[in-house]
Amino acid sequence: MNTLALNKMSTQTKRVAFHTLGCKLNFSETATISRDFLRHGFEQVNYKDEVDIYVLNTCSVTENADKEARKLIRQAKRKNPNASIAVIGCYAQLKPEEIKSIDGVSVVLGAEEKFNLLNHLDSLDFQGETKVFQSEIDKVHTFSPSYSSSERIRSFLKIQDGCDYTCSFCTIPMARGISRNNSIKKTLSIAKEVAKTQTKEIVLTGVNIGDFGQGGDESFYDLIQEFETLDGIDRFRISSIEPNLLTDEIIEFCANSEKLMPHFHIPLQSGSDKILAQMRRRYKRSLFEDRVRKIKSVNPDTCIGVDVIVGFPGETNDDFLETYHFLNELDISYLHVFTYSERPNTEAVKMGEVVSKEKRAERSKMLHILSNKKQRYFQDQFIGQNRLVLFENMKNGKIQGHTDNYMKVKMDGEKNLINTIQSVSLIKNEGDYFHGML
Repeated sequence: MNTLALNKMSTQTKRVAFHTLGCKLNFSETATISRDFLRHGFEQVNYKDEVDIYVLNTCSVTENADKEARKLIRQAKRKNPNASIAVIGCYAQLKPEEIKSIDGVSVVLGAEEKFNLLNHLDSLDFQGETKVFQSEIDKVHTFSPSYSSSERIRSFLKIQDGCDYTCSFCTIPMARGISRNNSIKKTLSIAKEVAKTQTKEIVLTGVNIGDFGQGGDESFYDLIQEFETLDGIDRFRISSIEPNLLTDEIIEFCANSEKLMPHFHIPLQSGSDKILAQMRRRYKRSLFEDRVRKIKSVNPDTCIGVDVIVGFPGETNDDFLETYHFLNELDISYLHVFTYSERPNTEAVKMGEVVSKEKRAERSKMLHILSNKKQRYFQDQFIGQNRLVLFENMKNGKIQGHTDNYMKVKMDGEKNLINTIQSVSLIKNEGDYFHGML
Protein backbone atom coordinates (compact mmCIF):
# COMPACT_ATOMS: atom_id res chain seq x y z
CA MET A 1 0.00 0.00 0.00
CA ASN A 2 1.85 3.10 -1.23
CA THR A 3 -0.45 5.71 0.22
CA LEU A 4 -2.55 5.87 3.33
CA ALA A 5 -4.56 8.91 2.35
CA LEU A 6 -8.09 8.19 3.45
CA ASN A 7 -11.24 8.89 1.60
CA LYS A 8 -14.76 7.61 1.77
CA MET A 9 -14.16 5.22 -1.14
CA SER A 10 -11.24 3.45 0.51
CA THR A 11 -12.22 3.10 4.15
CA GLN A 12 -13.74 -0.35 3.59
CA THR A 13 -10.25 -1.89 3.44
CA LYS A 14 -8.67 -0.04 6.34
CA ARG A 15 -7.65 -1.82 9.54
CA VAL A 16 -7.59 0.30 12.69
CA ALA A 17 -6.33 -0.48 16.19
CA PHE A 18 -6.92 1.51 19.36
CA HIS A 19 -4.96 1.59 22.58
CA THR A 20 -5.97 3.54 25.69
CA LEU A 21 -3.85 4.76 28.57
CA GLY A 22 -5.14 6.18 31.83
CA CYS A 23 -8.57 6.56 33.33
CA LYS A 24 -12.05 5.14 32.77
CA LEU A 25 -12.97 8.41 31.06
CA ASN A 26 -10.36 7.76 28.38
CA PHE A 27 -11.73 4.26 27.85
CA SER A 28 -15.25 5.59 27.35
CA GLU A 29 -14.00 8.13 24.80
CA THR A 30 -11.90 5.58 22.89
CA ALA A 31 -14.94 3.30 22.66
CA THR A 32 -17.08 6.08 21.19
CA ILE A 33 -14.41 7.04 18.65
CA SER A 34 -13.94 3.38 17.66
CA ARG A 35 -17.68 2.98 17.04
CA ASP A 36 -17.45 5.95 14.68
CA PHE A 37 -14.68 4.19 12.75
CA LEU A 38 -16.69 0.96 12.52
CA ARG A 39 -19.71 2.86 11.18
CA HIS A 40 -17.46 4.19 8.41
CA GLY A 41 -16.39 0.73 7.28
CA PHE A 42 -13.14 0.20 9.17
CA GLU A 43 -12.13 -3.18 10.56
CA GLN A 44 -10.97 -2.97 14.19
CA VAL A 45 -8.10 -5.27 15.13
CA ASN A 46 -5.77 -5.75 18.09
CA TYR A 47 -3.17 -3.07 18.78
CA LYS A 48 -0.40 -5.65 18.23
CA ASP A 49 -1.73 -6.80 14.86
CA GLU A 50 -0.85 -5.49 11.40
CA VAL A 51 -2.85 -2.34 10.86
CA ASP A 52 -3.16 0.69 8.61
CA ILE A 53 -3.91 3.15 11.41
CA TYR A 54 -3.01 3.19 15.10
CA VAL A 55 -4.97 5.43 17.44
CA LEU A 56 -3.35 5.99 20.82
CA ASN A 57 -5.49 7.75 23.45
CA THR A 58 -3.03 9.12 25.99
CA CYS A 59 -2.88 10.09 29.64
CA SER A 60 -0.52 12.66 31.16
CA VAL A 61 -1.25 12.50 34.87
CA THR A 62 2.35 11.37 35.58
CA GLU A 63 5.68 11.36 33.77
CA ASN A 64 5.40 7.57 33.57
CA ALA A 65 2.19 7.96 31.54
CA ASP A 66 4.06 10.18 29.05
CA LYS A 67 6.91 7.65 28.85
CA GLU A 68 4.48 4.79 28.25
CA ALA A 69 2.86 6.72 25.39
CA ARG A 70 6.23 7.36 23.74
CA LYS A 71 7.16 3.69 24.11
CA LEU A 72 3.89 2.54 22.51
CA ILE A 73 4.33 4.93 19.59
CA ARG A 74 7.81 3.54 18.88
CA GLN A 75 6.58 -0.05 19.21
CA ALA A 76 3.79 0.67 16.73
CA LYS A 77 6.26 2.17 14.28
CA ARG A 78 8.55 -0.89 14.52
CA LYS A 79 5.65 -3.32 14.12
CA ASN A 80 4.12 -1.57 11.11
CA PRO A 81 6.55 0.91 9.52
CA ASN A 82 3.98 1.94 6.88
CA ALA A 83 1.09 2.47 9.29
CA SER A 84 -0.21 5.88 10.26
CA ILE A 85 -0.23 6.81 13.94
CA ALA A 86 -2.78 9.20 15.43
CA VAL A 87 -2.17 10.40 18.98
CA ILE A 88 -5.04 11.91 20.96
CA GLY A 89 -5.87 12.63 24.60
CA CYS A 90 -4.32 14.55 27.47
CA TYR A 91 -0.65 14.14 26.50
CA ALA A 92 -1.58 15.29 22.98
CA GLN A 93 -3.19 18.44 24.38
CA LEU A 94 -0.34 19.26 26.77
CA LYS A 95 2.73 18.42 24.66
CA PRO A 96 1.79 18.22 20.98
CA GLU A 97 5.19 19.37 19.71
CA GLU A 98 6.97 16.73 21.79
CA ILE A 99 4.77 14.04 20.25
CA LYS A 100 5.15 15.52 16.76
CA SER A 101 8.91 15.01 17.01
CA ILE A 102 8.54 11.22 17.45
CA ASP A 103 9.18 9.32 14.24
CA GLY A 104 6.06 7.79 12.73
CA VAL A 105 3.39 10.06 14.20
CA SER A 106 1.01 11.28 11.46
CA VAL A 107 -1.42 13.44 13.39
CA VAL A 108 -1.76 14.84 16.91
CA LEU A 109 -5.21 15.90 18.13
CA GLY A 110 -5.89 17.91 21.27
CA ALA A 111 -8.94 17.95 23.53
CA GLU A 112 -11.29 19.77 21.16
CA GLU A 113 -10.38 17.78 18.04
CA LYS A 114 -10.09 14.13 19.11
CA PHE A 115 -13.73 13.37 18.29
CA ASN A 116 -13.12 14.78 14.79
CA LEU A 117 -10.34 12.28 14.08
CA LEU A 118 -12.10 10.69 11.10
CA ASN A 119 -12.60 14.07 9.42
CA HIS A 120 -8.92 14.87 9.78
CA LEU A 121 -7.82 11.47 8.48
CA ASP A 122 -9.98 11.95 5.41
CA SER A 123 -8.06 15.04 4.34
CA LEU A 124 -4.48 14.26 5.33
CA ASP A 125 -1.49 13.29 3.24
CA PHE A 126 0.10 10.74 5.54
CA GLN A 127 3.37 10.76 3.67
CA GLY A 128 3.85 14.43 4.52
CA GLU A 129 4.66 16.37 7.67
CA THR A 130 3.02 15.46 10.98
CA LYS A 131 -0.09 17.57 11.50
CA VAL A 132 -1.12 19.01 14.86
CA PHE A 133 -4.70 20.10 15.58
CA GLN A 134 -4.92 21.69 18.99
CA SER A 135 -6.97 24.53 20.43
CA GLU A 136 -5.99 26.63 23.42
CA ILE A 137 -7.57 24.88 26.38
CA ASP A 138 -9.47 27.99 27.53
CA LYS A 139 -11.37 27.82 24.22
CA VAL A 140 -12.49 24.22 24.75
CA HIS A 141 -16.12 24.33 25.88
CA THR A 142 -17.80 21.48 23.97
CA PHE A 143 -19.06 18.45 25.87
CA SER A 144 -18.83 15.25 23.81
CA PRO A 145 -20.78 12.36 25.38
CA SER A 146 -19.26 8.89 25.28
CA TYR A 147 -19.59 5.41 26.71
CA SER A 148 -17.65 2.18 26.51
CA SER A 149 -19.24 -0.87 24.93
CA SER A 150 -16.42 -3.35 24.40
CA GLU A 151 -17.41 -5.43 27.39
CA ARG A 152 -21.08 -6.27 27.42
CA ILE A 153 -21.27 -6.55 31.22
CA ARG A 154 -20.19 -3.06 32.31
CA SER A 155 -20.15 0.32 30.56
CA PHE A 156 -18.26 3.46 31.53
CA LEU A 157 -20.61 6.38 30.87
CA LYS A 158 -19.06 9.84 30.64
CA ILE A 159 -21.36 12.30 32.40
CA GLN A 160 -18.95 15.21 32.89
CA ASP A 161 -15.62 16.51 31.58
CA GLY A 162 -12.99 19.04 32.67
CA CYS A 163 -12.35 20.59 36.07
CA ASP A 164 -12.62 24.06 37.58
CA TYR A 165 -10.40 23.15 40.53
CA THR A 166 -6.77 24.27 40.61
CA CYS A 167 -4.99 21.61 42.64
CA SER A 168 -1.32 22.54 42.66
CA PHE A 169 -0.08 19.13 41.45
CA CYS A 170 -2.58 18.49 38.67
CA THR A 171 -2.48 19.08 34.89
CA ILE A 172 -6.03 17.87 34.16
CA PRO A 173 -7.58 21.38 33.88
CA MET A 174 -4.83 22.22 31.37
CA ALA A 175 -5.47 18.99 29.46
CA ARG A 176 -9.29 18.89 29.53
CA GLY A 177 -10.48 22.43 30.18
CA ILE A 178 -13.36 23.75 32.27
CA SER A 179 -15.98 21.62 34.01
CA ARG A 180 -18.90 20.93 31.68
CA ASN A 181 -21.65 18.41 31.01
CA ASN A 182 -24.82 17.72 29.08
CA SER A 183 -28.25 18.32 30.56
CA ILE A 184 -29.78 15.51 32.61
CA LYS A 185 -32.22 14.85 29.76
CA LYS A 186 -29.41 14.39 27.22
CA THR A 187 -27.34 12.34 29.66
CA LEU A 188 -30.27 10.00 30.22
CA SER A 189 -30.78 9.62 26.47
CA ILE A 190 -27.20 8.30 26.17
CA ALA A 191 -27.77 5.99 29.14
CA LYS A 192 -30.87 4.65 27.37
CA GLU A 193 -28.67 3.72 24.40
CA VAL A 194 -26.52 1.67 26.78
CA ALA A 195 -29.66 0.13 28.31
CA LYS A 196 -30.59 -1.29 24.90
CA THR A 197 -27.45 -3.44 24.97
CA GLN A 198 -26.72 -6.42 27.22
CA THR A 199 -24.93 -4.20 29.75
CA LYS A 200 -25.90 -4.87 33.36
CA GLU A 201 -23.87 -2.13 35.08
CA ILE A 202 -23.05 1.49 34.25
CA VAL A 203 -20.11 3.26 35.92
CA LEU A 204 -20.67 7.03 36.04
CA THR A 205 -17.38 8.63 35.10
CA GLY A 206 -15.83 12.02 34.45
CA VAL A 207 -13.07 14.25 35.76
CA ASN A 208 -15.05 15.76 38.64
CA ILE A 209 -18.51 14.19 38.48
CA GLY A 210 -19.74 15.70 41.73
CA ASP A 211 -19.49 19.09 40.00
CA PHE A 212 -22.19 18.04 37.50
CA GLY A 213 -24.30 21.13 36.80
CA GLN A 214 -21.61 23.50 38.18
CA GLY A 215 -24.00 25.08 40.64
CA GLY A 216 -26.75 25.70 38.07
CA ASP A 217 -30.31 24.41 37.97
CA GLU A 218 -29.23 20.75 37.83
CA SER A 219 -26.92 18.79 40.12
CA PHE A 220 -25.30 15.39 40.50
CA TYR A 221 -27.92 14.54 43.14
CA ASP A 222 -30.68 15.34 40.62
CA LEU A 223 -28.94 13.13 38.06
CA ILE A 224 -28.65 10.03 40.22
CA GLN A 225 -32.31 10.33 41.19
CA GLU A 226 -33.18 10.09 37.50
CA PHE A 227 -30.86 7.11 36.98
CA GLU A 228 -32.77 5.24 39.68
CA THR A 229 -35.82 5.19 37.41
CA LEU A 230 -33.98 4.04 34.25
CA ASP A 231 -35.16 0.67 32.94
CA GLY A 232 -32.76 -1.86 31.45
CA ILE A 233 -29.78 -1.35 33.78
CA ASP A 234 -29.50 -3.28 37.05
CA ARG A 235 -26.58 -1.46 38.63
CA PHE A 236 -25.05 2.00 38.70
CA ARG A 237 -21.68 2.71 40.29
CA ILE A 238 -20.05 6.07 41.05
CA SER A 239 -16.44 6.05 39.83
CA SER A 240 -14.94 8.76 42.06
CA ILE A 241 -16.28 11.83 43.82
CA GLU A 242 -14.61 14.70 45.68
CA PRO A 243 -15.29 14.64 49.45
CA ASN A 244 -16.47 18.26 49.50
CA LEU A 245 -19.09 17.40 46.84
CA LEU A 246 -20.26 14.18 48.48
CA THR A 247 -23.28 15.53 50.34
CA ASP A 248 -25.44 13.90 53.00
CA GLU A 249 -28.31 13.69 50.52
CA ILE A 250 -26.17 11.80 48.00
CA ILE A 251 -24.94 9.41 50.68
CA GLU A 252 -28.44 8.79 52.03
CA PHE A 253 -29.94 8.36 48.57
CA CYS A 254 -27.32 5.74 47.64
CA ALA A 255 -27.91 3.90 50.92
CA ASN A 256 -31.62 3.54 50.09
CA SER A 257 -31.21 2.99 46.35
CA GLU A 258 -32.10 -0.24 44.55
CA LYS A 259 -29.62 0.47 41.75
CA LEU A 260 -26.75 2.61 43.06
CA MET A 261 -24.16 0.27 44.52
CA PRO A 262 -22.82 0.62 48.10
CA HIS A 263 -19.38 1.68 46.90
CA PHE A 264 -17.67 5.08 47.02
CA HIS A 265 -14.22 6.02 45.81
CA ILE A 266 -13.12 9.29 47.41
CA PRO A 267 -9.80 11.09 46.80
CA LEU A 268 -8.09 12.16 50.04
CA GLN A 269 -4.52 12.74 48.71
CA SER A 270 -3.11 13.56 52.17
CA GLY A 271 -4.09 13.18 55.81
CA SER A 272 -2.11 16.30 56.74
CA ASP A 273 -4.00 19.59 56.72
CA LYS A 274 -0.73 21.37 55.98
CA ILE A 275 -0.15 19.31 52.85
CA LEU A 276 -3.83 19.52 51.82
CA ALA A 277 -3.55 23.33 51.90
CA GLN A 278 -0.38 23.24 49.79
CA MET A 279 -2.13 20.91 47.35
CA ARG A 280 -4.98 23.46 47.22
CA ARG A 281 -7.54 20.77 48.05
CA ARG A 282 -10.98 22.14 49.02
CA TYR A 283 -11.38 20.42 52.39
CA LYS A 284 -9.58 19.49 55.57
CA ARG A 285 -9.11 16.00 56.97
CA SER A 286 -11.97 16.56 59.43
CA LEU A 287 -14.45 16.84 56.52
CA PHE A 288 -13.09 13.64 54.97
CA GLU A 289 -13.44 11.83 58.29
CA ASP A 290 -17.00 13.11 58.58
CA ARG A 291 -17.89 11.81 55.09
CA VAL A 292 -16.57 8.32 55.93
CA ARG A 293 -18.43 8.31 59.22
CA LYS A 294 -21.66 9.38 57.53
CA ILE A 295 -21.38 6.65 54.85
CA LYS A 296 -20.79 3.93 57.43
CA SER A 297 -23.59 5.18 59.68
CA VAL A 298 -26.23 4.73 56.97
CA ASN A 299 -24.82 1.51 55.46
CA PRO A 300 -21.93 -0.25 57.26
CA ASP A 301 -21.51 -2.67 54.33
CA THR A 302 -20.39 0.12 51.97
CA CYS A 303 -16.99 -0.28 50.37
CA ILE A 304 -14.88 2.90 50.52
CA GLY A 305 -11.79 3.32 48.36
CA VAL A 306 -9.39 6.22 48.89
CA ASP A 307 -6.79 7.94 46.67
CA VAL A 308 -3.63 9.14 48.40
CA ILE A 309 -0.42 10.76 47.11
CA VAL A 310 2.96 10.21 48.75
CA GLY A 311 6.05 12.36 48.36
CA PHE A 312 4.41 15.72 47.67
CA PRO A 313 7.02 18.54 47.84
CA GLY A 314 7.75 19.43 51.46
CA GLU A 315 6.08 16.30 52.88
CA THR A 316 8.11 15.53 56.00
CA ASN A 317 8.23 12.21 57.81
CA ASP A 318 5.82 13.66 60.37
CA ASP A 319 3.43 14.74 57.59
CA PHE A 320 3.50 11.26 56.10
CA LEU A 321 3.00 9.56 59.47
CA GLU A 322 0.04 11.87 60.08
CA THR A 323 -1.45 10.59 56.82
CA TYR A 324 -0.61 6.97 57.66
CA HIS A 325 -2.18 7.06 61.12
CA PHE A 326 -5.22 8.94 59.84
CA LEU A 327 -5.84 6.28 57.20
CA ASN A 328 -5.13 3.46 59.64
CA GLU A 329 -7.88 4.72 61.93
CA LEU A 330 -10.44 5.37 59.18
CA ASP A 331 -13.08 2.74 58.43
CA ILE A 332 -12.12 2.41 54.76
CA SER A 333 -11.74 -0.65 52.50
CA TYR A 334 -8.72 -0.09 50.23
CA LEU A 335 -6.27 2.54 48.95
CA HIS A 336 -5.11 3.67 45.54
CA VAL A 337 -1.58 4.91 46.24
CA PHE A 338 0.06 7.37 43.86
CA THR A 339 3.67 8.49 44.03
CA TYR A 340 3.95 12.24 43.43
CA SER A 341 5.17 13.03 39.92
CA GLU A 342 6.51 16.44 38.95
CA ARG A 343 4.37 17.91 36.16
CA PRO A 344 5.41 20.94 34.08
CA ASN A 345 3.45 24.18 34.54
CA THR A 346 2.02 23.19 37.91
CA GLU A 347 2.53 25.19 41.09
CA ALA A 348 3.76 22.14 43.01
CA VAL A 349 7.04 21.93 41.08
CA LYS A 350 8.02 25.28 42.62
CA MET A 351 7.06 24.27 46.16
CA GLY A 352 8.92 22.97 49.18
CA GLU A 353 11.78 20.56 49.54
CA VAL A 354 11.85 17.71 47.02
CA VAL A 355 11.18 14.31 48.59
CA SER A 356 13.73 11.76 47.39
CA LYS A 357 12.59 8.93 45.16
CA GLU A 358 13.78 6.47 47.80
CA LYS A 359 11.53 8.05 50.43
CA ARG A 360 8.62 8.18 47.99
CA ALA A 361 9.06 4.46 47.28
CA GLU A 362 9.32 3.61 50.99
CA ARG A 363 6.15 5.56 51.83
CA SER A 364 4.30 4.03 48.90
CA LYS A 365 5.23 0.53 50.09
CA MET A 366 3.97 1.28 53.62
CA LEU A 367 0.60 2.43 52.28
CA HIS A 368 0.28 -0.55 49.94
CA ILE A 369 0.77 -2.85 52.94
CA LEU A 370 -1.82 -0.82 54.86
CA SER A 371 -4.23 -1.12 51.92
CA ASN A 372 -3.89 -4.92 51.93
CA LYS A 373 -4.60 -4.95 55.65
CA LYS A 374 -7.65 -2.71 55.22
CA GLN A 375 -9.02 -4.84 52.38
CA ARG A 376 -8.64 -8.08 54.33
CA TYR A 377 -10.28 -6.58 57.43
CA PHE A 378 -13.21 -5.22 55.38
CA GLN A 379 -13.78 -8.52 53.60
CA ASP A 380 -13.49 -10.60 56.80
CA GLN A 381 -16.76 -9.05 57.93
CA PHE A 382 -18.61 -10.85 55.13
CA ILE A 383 -17.31 -14.40 55.54
CA GLY A 384 -20.27 -16.80 55.47
CA GLN A 385 -22.67 -14.16 54.15
CA ASN A 386 -24.44 -14.06 50.79
CA ARG A 387 -23.92 -11.10 48.43
CA LEU A 388 -25.19 -10.40 44.93
CA VAL A 389 -22.41 -10.91 42.37
CA LEU A 390 -22.34 -9.75 38.76
CA PHE A 391 -20.23 -12.35 36.94
CA GLU A 392 -17.92 -10.83 34.36
CA ASN A 393 -15.52 -13.40 32.89
CA MET A 394 -13.77 -16.76 33.11
CA LYS A 395 -10.10 -16.91 34.09
CA ASN A 396 -7.97 -19.97 34.82
CA GLY A 397 -11.04 -22.14 34.95
CA LYS A 398 -12.83 -19.95 37.50
CA ILE A 399 -15.77 -17.64 36.91
CA GLN A 400 -15.30 -14.25 38.54
CA GLY A 401 -17.13 -11.02 39.22
CA HIS A 402 -17.82 -8.36 41.84
CA THR A 403 -20.30 -8.07 44.66
CA ASP A 404 -22.54 -5.04 44.95
CA ASN A 405 -20.02 -3.59 47.40
CA TYR A 406 -17.09 -4.24 45.07
CA MET A 407 -15.49 -7.35 46.51
CA LYS A 408 -13.98 -9.64 43.88
CA VAL A 409 -15.32 -13.20 43.87
CA LYS A 410 -13.97 -16.33 42.14
CA MET A 411 -15.69 -19.70 42.05
CA ASP A 412 -16.35 -22.83 40.03
CA GLY A 413 -19.06 -22.22 37.51
CA GLU A 414 -20.13 -22.37 33.89
CA LYS A 415 -19.73 -19.67 31.25
CA ASN A 416 -23.49 -19.24 31.05
CA LEU A 417 -23.31 -17.41 34.39
CA ILE A 418 -21.37 -14.54 32.76
CA ASN A 419 -23.43 -11.33 32.69
CA THR A 420 -25.87 -12.64 35.28
CA ILE A 421 -26.35 -11.50 38.87
CA GLN A 422 -26.38 -14.34 41.41
CA SER A 423 -26.62 -14.63 45.18
CA VAL A 424 -23.27 -16.11 46.20
CA SER A 425 -22.11 -17.46 49.54
CA LEU A 426 -18.72 -15.95 50.46
CA ILE A 427 -16.72 -18.90 51.76
CA LYS A 428 -13.07 -17.90 52.15
CA ASN A 429 -11.29 -14.53 52.13
CA GLU A 430 -8.10 -14.72 50.06
CA GLY A 431 -7.26 -11.03 50.47
CA ASP A 432 -7.52 -9.95 46.83
CA TYR A 433 -10.71 -11.93 46.35
CA PHE A 434 -13.28 -14.27 47.92
CA HIS A 435 -13.87 -17.92 47.16
CA GLY A 436 -17.60 -18.16 46.56
CA MET A 437 -20.24 -20.82 46.10
CA LEU A 438 -23.80 -20.74 44.73
